[in-house]
Amino acid sequence: MRDRDAGMGSEIAAHAGCGRLARSGASLAAWGLAALLIIGPVASGVCSAATDAPSEPAKSVALLNVQFLNDHEDLEPKTAAERARIGLIASVFKTKLEASGRYTFASIPADTAAKIAAGPEVGACGGCELGYGKQLGADTVAWIVIQKVSDLILNINVYMADVGTGKLAFVHSVDIRGDTDESWTRGVTYLVKNYLLPAP
Repeated sequence: MRDRDAGMGSEIAAHAGCGRLARSGASLAAWGLAALLIIGPVASGVCSAATDAPSEPAKSVALLNVQFLNDHEDLEPKTAAERARIGLIASVFKTKLEASGRYTFASIPADTAAKIAAGPEVGACGGCELGYGKQLGADTVAWIVIQKVSDLILNINVYMADVGTGKLAFVHSVDIRGDTDESWTRGVTYLVKNYLLPAP
């Protein structure tokens, strides 16, 4: 993330430089056409080089699953509304990341999704998540864990691991208040906006 921010800062600085060169060219024009003809192409070349600089390609992410941990499952089993929210959280997470232009999401075939669901929990399976990532051709694997402490207190945990290095690249959690569509959506949106995709 810091590398990207540094690149963006360089690009802004380059554009600012183009503006200064353009103004210098305009000032020199007042002193003679010859000076303008010399400086103009130089300024144009600098601006073109900054504009044509390649941007960092989007990373491919495999969102393996969204887990729901209910601390009181025996007393208050998971509801149909909560099952629906699991899909909602996955959709919001993908939409926010794709809209940034920094990430794309790998498609997960039905048989692989079934294998993930039937196997050990992602994140506690001895590295199985990295194996799935390689199988799916993804740069990064991600999974989300929603923990319900009570109807009032829940937390959303997002994990992302680099498939190439095998190391966690991002881990963050936010607490939310209320077991509703709105609270779940606002929670994951806040986490992504402020921690995963902070403004430059």
